[in-house]
Amino acid sequence: MIDLHTHTFFSDGALGPAEHIQRAHDFGYQAIALTDHADASSVEWIIERVREACEQANTYLPIRALYGVELTHIPPAAIPQLAKRARDAGAQIVIVHGETLWEPVLPGTNSAAVRSDIDILAHPGLISEADARVAAESGIHLEISSRKGHCLTNGHVAVLAKQTGARLVFNSDGHSYQDFVKEELARKILLGANLTSDDCQTLFRNSREIVHRHFPDFW
Repeated sequence: MIDLHTHTFFSDGALGPAEHIQRAHDFGYQAIALTDHADASSVEWIIERVREACEQANTYLPIRALYGVELTHIPPAAIPQLAKRARDAGAQIVIVHGETLWEPVLPGTNSAAVRSDIDILAHPGLISEADARVAAESGIHLEISSRKGHCLTNGHVAVLAKQTGARLVFNSDGHSYQDFVKEELARKILLGANLTSDDCQTLFRNSREIVHRHFPDFW
């Protein structure tokens, strides 16, 4: 399993980066991304803090750890520039907190996100077909989530991804090691979103490809 959307205590997660990565390794994950919530006040600070822990883990553990951010509750017009700041600060993975039904995310967030230099639009809620098509054209992945509340629109996201050709990934949005998801449960969640067994394999391959960009020996 690979999880490209998780949080440490540098935002609202439970653990420090080193223990978070170690718990993921012990759980059986092959790769994990640390993507703490960030805004204009913290994006460089967070990337700097988690980078060293990830690099240390990549030296001494078999798990691959990526460092990045989840740009969260950002005014839509500010998303492209903040995504660029994250890239310039060295983020290996950039996520935008999408228009989940569970939180008061500003309308227009999804649209701005898929027109920015990001990797994943997390839990995009009732994303429009037009925005899903832009994501497909831009190579931005839409997220199927196992997290409470965010998972309510998994079926909608899956249907639009199939219609538009947008790539999907599966993530836990884990804030604790207790949120980590085994492959068996992940498959059940994906099947519950009306995806097929072949679709599951494609989602898992999409995550591997993202990790492979930064770790060429990973596959």
